[in-house]
Amino acid sequence: MFSFFRKKPAESAPAPTPAPARPPAAPTDAAASVPSAPPEAAPAPAPADRPGWLDRLRSGLKRTGQSIATVFTGTRIDDALYEDLESALLMADAGVGATQALLDDLKRRVRHSGATDPAAVRGLLVEAIAEMLSVLERPLVIGEHTPTVIMVVGVNGAGKTTSIGKLTRHLAESGQRVLLAAADTFRAAARDQLAVWAGRNQVEIVSQDGGDPAAVSFDAVSAGRARGCDVVLVDTAGRLTTQPHLMDELRKVRRVIGKAQEGAPHEVLLVVDGNTGQNALAQAKAFDEAVGLTGLVITKLDGTAKGGALCAIAQWSRERSSPVAVYFIGVGEGIEDLQRFGAREFAQALVS
Repeated sequence: MFSFFRKKPAESAPAPTPAPARPPAAPTDAAASVPSAPPEAAPAPAPADRPGWLDRLRSGLKRTGQSIATVFTGTRIDDALYEDLESALLMADAGVGATQALLDDLKRRVRHSGATDPAAVRGLLVEAIAEMLSVLERPLVIGEHTPTVIMVVGVNGAGKTTSIGKLTRHLAESGQRVLLAAADTFRAAARDQLAVWAGRNQVEIVSQDGGDPAAVSFDAVSAGRARGCDVVLVDTAGRLTTQPHLMDELRKVRRVIGKAQEGAPHEVLLVVDGNTGQNALAQAKAFDEAVGLTGLVITKLDGTAKGGALCAIAQWSRERSSPVAVYFIGVGEGIEDLQRFGAREFAQALVS
């Protein structure tokens, strides 16, 4: 079975400690806890349809794949081939640094293998890309902390709330007890959308009409601890990275979550629109500086010619002291269209 998550083996747990009181700086307005009916034991999730997923991924990256694949339609391995490949990778938003690294690695592989056919070079490129992207491949671990607190950030329109809903479904189907925090308190549509996902997945939600996002986050984490939840997912308002006051508010949310549970949030996920190409890397750097990212969710890869941006993200991730993972990628609107990222699968689809 394809494992969407990895849960740390259970250990004998110490007696639970009471949730801390709200810090004085937090607003006194109580967030409304809106529980749904207690969830019944969910059946074991069925194996993911990986062959079908690969087809959807190839279809989503078709424009990128075609531009790269045409490089290998000739009969010679020469400077012209490498120049055309360089152009194709740059057009796919792989970035200058990642493109140069891939070309250097590919030439080394060609020399080592003695390849004489451009079709064979194409296969070697898949290997080079897969190795570059391998730094991004890591499962999301649930159970190391109780609850595991996941803070989700991103700019407006990236698909953040929808991704949280899909992630909730997969967690619930994996037997996790999930609590959602609707900390996007200024956009009623976001709260309503998250409440719909909570109802569909029979999970609880902590919400508030207006008010302070940090207060809602604090109440949700405290409630998750008190109720013995496995995961608390905190939805935050969309941010423009060019507006410092909005990023400062996000820093406050992160600090207050840490007051509700020491060491939290345990994961800070950035949701980015795959169509933005190199801008996805710019967003990752900005949010990482503000709140310290641990992982990314790349959405809307269907129909984009910008799939090479993951190579640029991988290059940046390798330069960090602790690499940032791409936990999930999405190619459509359906629940099944959000899947765990696989470096080799993505490389194959990118050069298909």
